[in-house]
Amino acid sequence: MKTSILIGTVAAGALAAGLAGAGTLDDVKAKGFVQCGVTTGLAGFAFTDDAGDWHGFDVALCRAVAGAVFGDANAVKFTPTTGKTRFTALASGEIDVLARNTTWTLSRDVDLGFDFLAVNYYDGQGFMVPTSLGVSSAKELDGATVCIQTGTTTELNLADFFRVNGMSYEPLPIETNSEAQQNYLAGACDVYTTDASGLAATKATFENPDDHMVLPEIISKEPLGPLVREGDEKWGDVVKWTYFALLTAEEYGVTAANVDEMIANPPNPDVARMLGVEGNMGEMLGLPADFGAHAIKAGGNYGEIFEAYLTPLGISRGLNKLYTEGGLQYAPPFR
Repeated sequence: MKTSILIGTVAAGALAAGLAGAGTLDDVKAKGFVQCGVTTGLAGFAFTDDAGDWHGFDVALCRAVAGAVFGDANAVKFTPTTGKTRFTALASGEIDVLARNTTWTLSRDVDLGFDFLAVNYYDGQGFMVPTSLGVSSAKELDGATVCIQTGTTTELNLADFFRVNGMSYEPLPIETNSEAQQNYLAGACDVYTTDASGLAATKATFENPDDHMVLPEIISKEPLGPLVREGDEKWGDVVKWTYFALLTAEEYGVTAANVDEMIANPPNPDVARMLGVEGNMGEMLGLPADFGAHAIKAGGNYGEIFEAYLTPLGISRGLNKLYTEGGLQYAPPFR
């Protein structure tokens, strides 16, 4: 009986999530803004300034979507979420899209009822330690106390890594990056583990960053990207092709500064279609013809966004270079 009740509850939850997402594009247009779920705060990816305005790599994608839908990059509101609350916020309809350094996995894609749309950052889990700990490899961390965010893929990755290497550890569960940072700097844990990008971003904010090091091991694949509710393909297409517009723009040299010039004189048919000069790409998506142009104007192309928010933290493009430069970032054609 308990099993039947559990199955019924999960099924009801999945149905509710599907219904909540059934008309998101129309709902977004009706309310006049995109509700975007982001992290509670992570340097480079999502953070607020002194005025309380949101900025960052993930925030820029949300603003690009707002630009694509409304022609206004400010037609977006942000909901801070933790590793625990992010999926509930999306499934319940509290947010329209989650853009919060979230790893694409089978269970999240299938069992939780979400659709991952693209990988906007290829990452992997790493470890940060104080240099005073005197270790140079994660394989020297036997018996360490590890700060780890709950509700994330890092928990299982950590357990697997230590088990495979015959080591033990003491987990110190935390919910937000700021909480992890406070505990780590206070010495409550020997090690902080999360995505390597998050470690680099966190380390860059330390008063004495040289007193800490990110160990060389990357122990997992962490393909990060935006997601929407399953069964909401029309809205998902909007977010997905907005992202692809940013990649295509970088590939062909379309920037926030020259986009109007490119509209007047597009360098090739792909750019012409993306910017709404030719074809009916926008109409197919339920958007204005020039949705791509407004997405780019919101904060620049993919490379501009990366350079604005992540490069200053010492984060290199690596796998996130365009495919033309040996990376994995690749947009399907606009045709």
